[in-house]
Amino acid sequence: MSDSTLHLVTEATPRPKPVRLRLPGTIAEIEASPAGPQVGAFFDFDGTLIAGYSAAALAADQWERRDVDLGDVARAIKGALRVGAGLADVTEFMRLSARSWRGRADVDLHELGERVFTQKIVDLIYPEAVEIVRAHQHRGHTVVLSSSALPYQVRPIADYLGIEEVLCTELEVVDGMLTGQIAGEPLWGAGKSDAVQAYAGRCHIDLAQSYFYADGDEDTGLMHLVGKPRPTNPGKHLAAVARRRNWPVQRFTSRGPVSPATRARSLAGFFSVVPIAAIGGGIGLLRGSKRAALDFVSEQWFSTLLHLAGVTINVVGEQNLWAQRPAVFVFNHRTNFDGFIAAALVRTGFTAVAKRELEHDPFVGTLGRLADVAFVDRGNTSRAIESLEPLLAHLKTRGISILAAPEGTRVAGTAVGEFKKGPFRMAMAAGVPIVPIIIRNADVLGARGATVLRPGVVDVVVGEPISVTDWTVEDLGERIAGVRQLFVDTLADWPAQ
Repeated sequence: MSDSTLHLVTEATPRPKPVRLRLPGTIAEIEASPAGPQVGAFFDFDGTLIAGYSAAALAADQWERRDVDLGDVARAIKGALRVGAGLADVTEFMRLSARSWRGRADVDLHELGERVFTQKIVDLIYPEAVEIVRAHQHRGHTVVLSSSALPYQVRPIADYLGIEEVLCTELEVVDGMLTGQIAGEPLWGAGKSDAVQAYAGRCHIDLAQSYFYADGDEDTGLMHLVGKPRPTNPGKHLAAVARRRNWPVQRFTSRGPVSPATRARSLAGFFSVVPIAAIGGGIGLLRGSKRAALDFVSEQWFSTLLHLAGVTINVVGEQNLWAQRPAVFVFNHRTNFDGFIAAALVRTGFTAVAKRELEHDPFVGTLGRLADVAFVDRGNTSRAIESLEPLLAHLKTRGISILAAPEGTRVAGTAVGEFKKGPFRMAMAAGVPIVPIIIRNADVLGARGATVLRPGVVDVVVGEPISVTDWTVEDLGERIAGVRQLFVDTLADWPAQ
């Protein structure tokens, strides 16, 4: 991974035309593959689409809510030990586990699965896997989630990713209640292979042209049945087979445990603010200007932070950052790091809007108060408007730009949340333009609540300044919807670089 912090790509910047090699296992290969539903793309779930295991998240939730029978726990532990000792196979253990669900309402367990997905699993999804799923969907391939897990585990992520076809281990339901029995065969090992082959036959899918993404050693057999096997975060046995067969192996690093090296690089980046702030303070004293100090710190620290953490930003439209200043810069919000990315691009001459909760954070709150950040109470409209008043002085009389996330909070997934009016009202009151900063994939650097920056490449489009001189209070909602649609359209049709 490159350590260069900003790779600015603009119409005025000479640059070599990038070559996207269509190597096996790459997005470019998928984009160049035959289009149409006859090509299947089969995805395993645990360890492939997500880091970790959904069953563990379900079990943890039940334990936290005391919604568990100790007898079932004891039997599950005993079954797991028998499997580990080679005294039982996994399908036997799965049938034993199914008995613990006897007497439960099917609808209740679907609700349980949705809640656990939203609270615990959504942030475990690999962004790299999402990109692959999207590439297959764009080619019109038949995308199938094929997993040994239960419907309560797999249906929520299938809906989230827009995967219509699901093959999984089904439980027997009679009159809306679970009987404690598995319906048909568990989709483990040979059971999954049989289910995929049967599905391919019914739906006229050409397995010779199809893909299979999985991590488990038990899926090795199915890898041999498709023309394009794609071991993903593979186990020891599957990785060894992949080496012998020359199958392209993919390992995702954006989720799961953080390596000591990554943690150290991230900490070094964050704490680089100390010497940079000391130098900035000196500059401010010499020039008698707090703004000179803030500009030095913002220009140096955000880029240093990303550089040390191993983050690369590919930018289209960098010239729009400087076309008109001051301005209100608005960016879409997915992770804790989006603001750092936007600030590294805007560089100098700005302050920001942040949620009230961050004011009490010892790190962010301290820096924010020094930089005149407005901490807004999102739950109190009148107080929120009052909090933004000081920023108008920055815009109107001091020429200081504003950086804001109009969604107001981090939004899960790839959708664009509804935009709040505050940033746009400030632009109208000050007569300054709106500049959109559209971030495509900041979640490769970490999940929504992550505090450690992982290395990665983030793509950004900076749109042309949007004049608000003819905006009115009456059409404000429509105007904001238009800006939001710009974000939606750009994310759906990303400009070529």
